[in-house]
Amino acid sequence: MYEFEFEKPSTVAEAVAALGEEDAQALGGGQTLIPTLKQRLAMPSKLVSLTGIPQLKELSDNGGMLTIGGAVTHAEVAEAAAGAYPALADLAGRIGDPAVRNRGTIGGSLANNDPAACYPAAALGSGATIVTNTREITADDYFRGLFETALNEGEIITAVRFPVPERAHYEKFIQPASRFPMVAVFVAKYAAGVRVAVTGASEDGVFRWNEAEAALDASFAPDALDGLSVDAGGMIGDLHGSKEYRAHLVGVMAKRAVAAAG
Repeated sequence: MYEFEFEKPSTVAEAVAALGEEDAQALGGGQTLIPTLKQRLAMPSKLVSLTGIPQLKELSDNGGMLTIGGAVTHAEVAEAAAGAYPALADLAGRIGDPAVRNRGTIGGSLANNDPAACYPAAALGSGATIVTNTREITADDYFRGLFETALNEGEIITAVRFPVPERAHYEKFIQPASRFPMVAVFVAKYAAGVRVAVTGASEDGVFRWNEAEAALDASFAPDALDGLSVDAGGMIGDLHGSKEYRAHLVGVMAKRAVAAAG
């Protein structure tokens, strides 16, 4: 590590002001940032912790809309959302290991937008709204590619609003060493239609599988996906699995998610 200043504000306004200083970096649960600092891949002069802001720790269920503060941990989501949104609670309860779940935050995960993270699939698959200190961004407009989002410099995720679906499930194929999904699919059925989001597979990060959504709108059953496939050309290929393998897994995980949701 190296020398830097540390600030732990108690309000969003104080955090925004601190992040306005040159070379300041927001710190949530630190599950990505701290290892990055240790490797000297990032060297901010100041870390601004968001975990001491009560507003960012709130969680509420209001008429089928679950609102989760940006600093709520994965473990807290897993416990608090179990009644309101079981599929989201199940997703949160299977992120990483207990140490990660008790430190990592939903806001930190979405701000980082790792191409294999779980929450981006939940947000995109649920048609969630990402609320910041300045505006509201729909999930469809928020994700911009690998580690890229619509957030501006110094903008803070204060909450995420999830419309609760009629049925939903998250199915993932875990890479054993990292516990990140090699491929995972979040399926959610709403009165307005079905949403299918895929993470871990694409070179462009999380994405919606529109062809699967159309098929499931017609018939919400696993066999509705028979004959459908994603283009292997845009998939990630590495030592854990080829592009073709990941493309195949997308279809398998989608079918399993639909079966479990149904």
